[in-house]
Amino acid sequence: MGFFKNILNGMMNKGFESISAAEAKDMITAAGTEIIDVRSEAEYSEGKIDGHRLINLNAPDFGQKIDELDKGKTYVVYCRSGGRSGVASGIMVSKGFDKVYNLEGGIQAWNKLLD
Repeated sequence: MGFFKNILNGMMNKGFESISAAEAKDMITAAGTEIIDVRSEAEYSEGKIDGHRLINLNAPDFGQKIDELDKGKTYVVYCRSGGRSGVASGIMVSKGFDKVYNLEGGIQAWNKLLD
């Protein structure tokens, strides 16, 4: 119960910022920013951001893979529309990450930016 309570506290207090696709693009071009895609591989037909790391939020090893990341780096997290990436961002904050940015609108917003 404590783990889920921490996640809920992280989401309620947020601890992360939701950013637009344009802001994410600027941030991604900056050195040291990691891109985390929390969708499944099956969703790749909708597009993906070059240089991303796939860590499926719904996979049983999601928490373990997040624990392996460097907490000192900056992360832009995305999914299809921004919901799952918001949950993933909250989990990351609850695990001690402090530079986490949720791509508002997900890959759909990213694709519109590139059109």
